[in-house]
Amino acid sequence: MSVLAALPELVGPGQLLASYTFRTMLLGTAAVGGAAGLLGSFLYLHKQSLVSDIIGHAATLGVAGSFILATAVLGVDGRSMLVLTIGSIIASTCAVLLANWIARHSRVGMDAAMTICLALFYGSGMVLLRVIVHSSLPNRGGISHYMFGNASTLTSADLVTIGGFGTAALLVVLLAWKEFKVFTFDPVLCRTMGFSPTVLGPLLLGTATVAVVIGIKAVGLILMIAFAIMPAAAARQWTHRLWSMVTLSGVIGALSGAVGSGLAVNLGKVPTGPVVVLVLTVVLVVSLLAAPERSVLQRRRALRAQRRRLLAQAKGEES
Repeated sequence: MSVLAALPELVGPGQLLASYTFRTMLLGTAAVGGAAGLLGSFLYLHKQSLVSDIIGHAATLGVAGSFILATAVLGVDGRSMLVLTIGSIIASTCAVLLANWIARHSRVGMDAAMTICLALFYGSGMVLLRVIVHSSLPNRGGISHYMFGNASTLTSADLVTIGGFGTAALLVVLLAWKEFKVFTFDPVLCRTMGFSPTVLGPLLLGTATVAVVIGIKAVGLILMIAFAIMPAAAARQWTHRLWSMVTLSGVIGALSGAVGSGLAVNLGKVPTGPVVVLVLTVVLVVSLLAAPERSVLQRRRALRAQRRRLLAQAKGEES
């Protein structure tokens, strides 16, 4: 007897793809995970993992501000994912650039600058969300749900938005691959070859911002840091080349998004984002423990072997 026969309440892959709601949820989270994992590799290698946290929190101001502007001023649907994504991209990019500007032009360190911008943009966004909730603006109900996301509410139009922005981010990476690669590992050589870090830095951060904020509706603003960094951290344990790390990180993000969506559906009334984060956590733990060359266990074995060699060498010199 198969597992599905023994547990008929489970929703199998065929049923997931046959249902419009489940299909859009699965495809949306997979696309978000793939794009965020791919671009998150560059943030991870630049040791700017917390930038994704700034992006997620600063997007709160973008969501609230774009909703108010679209609804009260422009008279369009303020809950359109296209509107909210554009607003989030603008707010998050401004927050990241402001943090870098503060770190370059003052005695404030980068970590403190990021903390300042995170608090400033997130606090402002929360104030505006409070204003929206207590206002008379149309379609304001449920706007606060974007904090943690609700993948089951994704529509075909949302998939088009996610796919469009994700494809644009991927094209930027492909077109500027050589420049991003040199900028990531050797900024001095980057200048020598005629590539301007002052251009490549904002371009890379802007592209990463796009890849992160497209998940606002699917997984929420707060959890996108996990989608951007955890696949990259897991992929780094298995690879030694940039192209393989970026590819593997995107695959891990996409598969974790799909698996997490399926698990969330079968678990019942469970938010998709946290389930995907748990799947990513399992992948990361396995990578940290089981990677053949960079795992924690392998490093401990190498240290013990080196200690034995040093002790044997010391004893040989004494004798």
